[in-house]
Amino acid sequence: MLPLRPAGRKQRAEEPLWRDVVGNVLRRERRAQGRTLQDVADAARISMPYLSEIERGRKEASSELLAAAARGLGLGLADVLTLAQEEIVRLTGVATLPTRRSVSAPRQGEVRLAA
Repeated sequence: MLPLRPAGRKQRAEEPLWRDVVGNVLRRERRAQGRTLQDVADAARISMPYLSEIERGRKEASSELLAAAARGLGLGLADVLTLAQEEIVRLTGVATLPTRRSVSAPRQGEVRLAA
């Protein structure tokens, strides 16, 4: 049995997992620099097998490990996060945060029904 969706809602592209996006960003940046896994792992002081797992999206990197991997690539954490955001936008097509409706008093002319 399929889960029910409210009528009229557009189906969004499936959102990627954070660990996959971050791993892809780290791998892409490492390859763009022409560096090996071992070279970046040594610079970041992370084991090479663990960095490989992060790049493949098999492990969820802690903030400390993510910052170390970024430094190992000569990037800042903000650089990696920005690249990850750009990747998510590219994959999902969603570039902005949805606006949240306030639960304040009704606007003039607005009618609300109580349940």
